[in-house]
Amino acid sequence: MAFNGTVQSDFLKLVRVEDTDKTNLIDFAATDFLSLRQSLINYIKAVYPLEYNYFSESDLGMVLIELVAYMGHVMSYKADYLANENYLRTARSRESVKRLLELIGIRMKGPIAAASDAKLTIQGAAPSWGATSYLSISPENRVISVASPEDGLPITYTLYKVAADGDIDLSNQNGYITIATSEKASNTVVSSLVILEGSLVIESGQFADTEALKSVVLQRSPVIEGSVQAFIEGQSSTSGQYRQVDNLFFASGVADKVFQLLSTEDYGGTVVFGDNALGKVPAIGDTYTIIYRVGGGTRGNIANGILNSTVQGLFYVTPAASPQAYSLVVENTSKGTGGADAETIEHAKKYGPLMFRAQDRLVTLLDFKAFVNSYISSYGSVGKATAVTRRAYSSANIIDIYVLEKSNNIQLRKATPEYKRQIAEAIQDKKMLTDEVVIVDGLIRTLDLIITLRIDNRYQALENTIKNKASVKILDHFNVDNNDFGKAFNPQELLYKIFEVPEVRFATIDNASEAIKVGFNEIVQLNNYTINVVYV
Repeated sequence: MAFNGTVQSDFLKLVRVEDTDKTNLIDFAATDFLSLRQSLINYIKAVYPLEYNYFSESDLGMVLIELVAYMGHVMSYKADYLANENYLRTARSRESVKRLLELIGIRMKGPIAAASDAKLTIQGAAPSWGATSYLSISPENRVISVASPEDGLPITYTLYKVAADGDIDLSNQNGYITIATSEKASNTVVSSLVILEGSLVIESGQFADTEALKSVVLQRSPVIEGSVQAFIEGQSSTSGQYRQVDNLFFASGVADKVFQLLSTEDYGGTVVFGDNALGKVPAIGDTYTIIYRVGGGTRGNIANGILNSTVQGLFYVTPAASPQAYSLVVENTSKGTGGADAETIEHAKKYGPLMFRAQDRLVTLLDFKAFVNSYISSYGSVGKATAVTRRAYSSANIIDIYVLEKSNNIQLRKATPEYKRQIAEAIQDKKMLTDEVVIVDGLIRTLDLIITLRIDNRYQALENTIKNKASVKILDHFNVDNNDFGKAFNPQELLYKIFEVPEVRFATIDNASEAIKVGFNEIVQLNNYTINVVYV
């Protein structure tokens, strides 16, 4: 064969990548699907230039490349997720935040029940009240069910009696309400009552195990925050009513009759008693009665007069006389407010570490603020608060706590005298002796907004859906847990959240172009908002 003057050589077959050099071709910065896919293609082009060079979407080789990229993306996400979930600041999962806080003895709060004043009217001929007469209402007759105005589904309320000191009477372990002659408003009306959202549950049993730590797993959920009562009967040293504490480490000694509620992910609960080092432990053979309510949330917030239900009661002229049956009409005489969903992740991450730092005593202003913002009254009410010291002359030991009571997830209201009284009493045992605490009403600055969304013409059929998505962003921005005293309203922060709705091309707040500043004792609250849509 004659030489034609051209040297031919398949250099691609002669130049190959050594195994020791292949690691230099790995792109360790690739973590997502697209970057992993491209890095795999680049690697194959470099190492197998002749063996495979058909990078078509329909080719089996590309299928394998994309499957590897898919798994790489999943594994990368899992690694980042697990790393983030190990730290409170970056955790996103509720279960992760819950477990991290439990490591430092802080429990995330469950759903909260709405509360309303109530009255009871005795039907028919008025009973003959005497000095020792009383009206008795059984546990099953204390429970009232109606349709929720929020979604039309059934919702349950439980009737309670208000004690002389203004607290709810929780001292009766058999679940009965007993109304004496001195507690009635008239011969046919009893007004010293409240209704709390939730269905009443009574569980009883006997401690038979020999374990040092006694516990009772509650059978129903979600358990309403602050509703659990525990009664023990048996040995004289262990019998009586036990009170709930956030952590058994808060028990002051061996004789303290306390219990701790451990919550599950679905807001179930386990009642855990002391161990004779931190709180009293019930004895083997003691019987227990646990009374609690299940339910909670915003569904319980109802208007005045929604409840008008008939229950049955027994009237005793004297304790030894045979009872007379009466029909009793129960009505709510005020709005049902305070119902809220379980504690949000944001609230727990903000106040949990502060509560841990306070160590069950109140010294700094942050201690007072964290305590009041995490406090739950006997009615189940929670609030929003800030704490400041006075700056006039020698009054730095006087601490003013500005407080508002939570009405629902986005609205606050003026705190009731009873709520403020309970806060003051709770603070008394934890503050420094020289501190003087004054509970003051915070101020609400209401805000009406007109918001215009600009969206593409092709989304006209989805207008209501898009407006609903924007509403979710707006309400989340004004959620009580995301707001604070003295925090200015910045329109750009709200617009930034609205822009997260993918169908919204642009948005404006027509009646608020600049930040609205408020005083240290004021809080901005959304009153009404209107969403307009313009197609472009």
